[in-house]
Amino acid sequence: MLRLRTDLTADERTALEDAVTTPDIVLYLAAVQAANTPAGQTGMGMTGLAETPSAAADADTETVTPTAADLDTVCSQFAAMSQMPGFDRSMLQKQLDGAMSQLDSTLLENLKSQSLLLVQLEYEAQGVAQDVQMGYLFRVGGQMLALTLLMVAVAVAVGFLASRVSAAIGRDLRRETFSSVIGFSNAEIENFSTASLITRTTNDIQQVQFVCVILLRMVAYAPILGIGGVLHVVGSSSGLSWIVVLDVALLLLLLIFLMSVAMPKFKVMQQLVDRLNLVSREILTGIMPVRAFSREKFEEQRFDKANRELMGTQLFTNRAMVAMMPFMTLIMNGTSLLIVWFGGKAMDAGTMQVGEMIAFITYTMQIVMSFLMLAMVAVMLPRAGVAADRIDEVIRTKATIHDPDEAAAKAAQAHTGWQGVVQFEDVSFRYPGADSDALEHISFTAKPGETTAIIGSTGCGKSTLLNLIPRFYDVTGGKVTVDGIDVREMPQAQLHDLLGYVPQKGVLFSGTIDSNLKFGGEDITDAQVHKAAAIAQATDFIEAKSEGYQSPIAQGGSNVSGGQKQRLSIARAIAKNPKVYLFDDSFSALDYKTDVTLRRALKAQTDNATVIIVAQRISTVLHANQILVLDEGKLVGKGTHAQLMVSCPEYQEIARSQLSQKELALDTLNTEKEGE
Repeated sequence: MLRLRTDLTADERTALEDAVTTPDIVLYLAAVQAANTPAGQTGMGMTGLAETPSAAADADTETVTPTAADLDTVCSQFAAMSQMPGFDRSMLQKQLDGAMSQLDSTLLENLKSQSLLLVQLEYEAQGVAQDVQMGYLFRVGGQMLALTLLMVAVAVAVGFLASRVSAAIGRDLRRETFSSVIGFSNAEIENFSTASLITRTTNDIQQVQFVCVILLRMVAYAPILGIGGVLHVVGSSSGLSWIVVLDVALLLLLLIFLMSVAMPKFKVMQQLVDRLNLVSREILTGIMPVRAFSREKFEEQRFDKANRELMGTQLFTNRAMVAMMPFMTLIMNGTSLLIVWFGGKAMDAGTMQVGEMIAFITYTMQIVMSFLMLAMVAVMLPRAGVAADRIDEVIRTKATIHDPDEAAAKAAQAHTGWQGVVQFEDVSFRYPGADSDALEHISFTAKPGETTAIIGSTGCGKSTLLNLIPRFYDVTGGKVTVDGIDVREMPQAQLHDLLGYVPQKGVLFSGTIDSNLKFGGEDITDAQVHKAAAIAQATDFIEAKSEGYQSPIAQGGSNVSGGQKQRLSIARAIAKNPKVYLFDDSFSALDYKTDVTLRRALKAQTDNATVIIVAQRISTVLHANQILVLDEGKLVGKGTHAQLMVSCPEYQEIARSQLSQKELALDTLNTEKEGE
């Protein structure tokens, strides 16, 4: 009878076989016969015992469950029978086996139930039925509770690890991206644009970080869930496995279709995010000109256009992804319908039980749920993939300006006693992608203790020439040297330590006045800061502030005036005490009086340093030791003010446009006296 218990494992079957012996089963069948024999009749006998299953199968006869008293009765009868001459136990077993082999499926189900009743009856006879049931409940319930607590602990651990790992990935990506960007030359930054680099460093990395969390929490779990469901379905031998195959095929087709539709739009969407950031930055940084020219309406329309383009693309991708859920639900419900339909037919044919169908539905839904998890990842994966490609593009972009190898930099590293002699030797330069040179065949030497001024019309290449010295760009012809060493053969850090650069547009960083003036190095003392501020004519407005040098500076120096910002930028370069000063039109925001006072104080500070000044005003370069005149990228004049007033028509034109005849005569006279 234990062979009829298909729900038992091998270990449970062995345990029951040891506990419930064949005589016990024979006793139980005899007890069933005795319980269902009318009063006054004798139901005990070999033949009657063998025919007990057939009697139980009679649909018109109501079977009475035996009691403990019935068992006691048949036990006494069997004890007497075993003492009778000719008793053969093996013959009784054969009769029982023969009877069971003739049973149909309905009777087998009845015998399964009766086998459970036998065990229950034995427990009742021993008076431990309630204890056994409670023991079973506590044991199985405890296992279920332990598994539940384990699942909770694992879920918490997975969430914790996923969060830490994804945060670490985001941190490392930001570090790598920023390290790459900080090493870019102006050419690479202009290639990507500032707005795009900000988007890639923030929004794109956030997309990748979020998807990493989902991947770690779901993608590892979903295949385990799906594979487990598939194994149970295949092992069920229900004949409905084709439904699962159809289900999986439809889900895969749906995912592939949606990914192919949405993927191109995700690439466009990230570009539109860049565009929106660009427009926003332009409007916010140029808010004053926008208001001055009453262009608020136009800028609103420009922003609205960029915003609507992004919105349209996002709506398309969101609709495509959202459409996946209804189709998933349709497939899930359709699967349940097919299983119930064909499972019902199988139940009607007697090849499937209700429990098997419910189990099959459960396993199939488990498979579908695993695909739903993967679908959730598939919704986010395309955009994260595009973001990852954009981040990878930044990281893999090699800077065109980089440090030389160790052999090439050996001479620069061994050099000591730097003087700061800057020399241009037949230098030419062309911007990437340009058709013509911005600078052509420039040659000159800037010496320590002297001021070299560069002047010319707008767009003639003055700032470009200055930017070649700190290697913001590399020359395309000729070479730039410092103390005879090509700047391309010097480590950039070593080169920049020799330079004090003041950009055309003053740039300050959020912090304090003191932190900005000490930006050139940690070894700059407070005394050097105060001296630099005095030379730059910044002491008055700094000390007028309540907090003095600890006064806060907003982002970009937005809480100080243009002249104050320019003077702080000059003081920052002076505090570094470099060998070469580079001023890129840094005096344009100063009034004439401050300009003259600052240059006079600067002259005393830079007696042993090389000073190169780019300027628009004649008054700024008037007393320079050497003036370079540029016109359309070519050096058309070189000399002092007096020499150029005689030999250089371009310089004469600039001077006449800025000075009156009386000033020209006076400046010429003063210059001649200084020369004597």
